[in-house]
Amino acid sequence: MHCRIRTARAAQYLAVRALTAHGLAHPVTLVLLAAASTAAARAWDRGHPVDAIHPAPGQRARRAR
Repeated sequence: MHCRIRTARAAQYLAVRALTAHGLAHPVTLVLLAAASTAAARAWDRGHPVDAIHPAPGQRARRAR
């Protein structure tokens, strides 16, 4: 169940790294952004709420306690 969340987070992380390194118009960045959106959509379809992929700062602090 959490595998979809981890996949979405990893894909998003890689897409942001490519965006930072190469810019938005680079083909690698576009492919990784597409993979990240697909992974997030699959997690959503499995019933994971959006905050499970990107928790708000307040939620992170509460989970750390």
